[in-house]
Amino acid sequence: MLTLSQQDFTRLVQFVKKNYGIDLSKKMQLIMGRLSNTIITLGYSSFTEYIDHVTSSKNPADLEVMLNKLTTNYTYFMREEAHFNFFRDTILPYLVRTKKNKVLSIWSAGCSSGEEPYTISMLIKETLGAQAALWDTRVLATDISQNALKAAKQAVYDEESLKNLSPAWKSKYFVKTEQQGIYSVSPVIKSNVIFQTFNLMDPIRFRLKFDVIFCRNVMIYFDQETKDGLIQRFYDATAPGGYLLIGHSETINKEKTPFKYIMPATYRKE
Repeated sequence: MLTLSQQDFTRLVQFVKKNYGIDLSKKMQLIMGRLSNTIITLGYSSFTEYIDHVTSSKNPADLEVMLNKLTTNYTYFMREEAHFNFFRDTILPYLVRTKKNKVLSIWSAGCSSGEEPYTISMLIKETLGAQAALWDTRVLATDISQNALKAAKQAVYDEESLKNLSPAWKSKYFVKTEQQGIYSVSPVIKSNVIFQTFNLMDPIRFRLKFDVIFCRNVMIYFDQETKDGLIQRFYDATAPGGYLLIGHSETINKEKTPFKYIMPATYRKE
């Protein structure tokens, strides 16, 4: 394993924090463990040489490799199920009653490999049924990782990822592939999700205000100042009456946020 000096560690931490909001200030061992082999494989002799390169050239492909190594994209269908139950039982009925233009504006921010936005789409389909054809229900799904987005667009998953889904949903919304234990998301669900690359440190300038923003288990990488700034940008991008759902292991500063607390990890713009 290569040695990472305090100076190089500080340089890398500051670069990643400034450009991506990710706080690695307590992750020195993680950085050494996850990047050493990659650095050697790429032909660099030291962390110093590698960090010089990534911070000066800012080559998108190199940055992508680094970010994929330093962050964990682990998810599955119906993860943190309480959120999806609330979305089905409370949020969707509210939107169906109030959205006269029949347009749902839902954002899966930090969508990883796609399980979250596809789960949202299945719940919408279940709720609206035959009426879904009368609505614009497309879900915006964004991530900074090209690898994650590539996997999400392929929409192919194993049994482990589908472990929380009922047999009825597996049959209805997935197609078995030729490979044992591997499933593909059905076209009707797959076509309902729009994937885009987006850095959450950038200004949020989408065409519509969002009725619901899912940003779960993303802010665990951010320090408090970065989280506070992102929450304010989410608030500005949320329609009145809209909801923000965060990960159950994450917290929002209730003294600073204009969002109203509804229940654990669930907030609303009044």
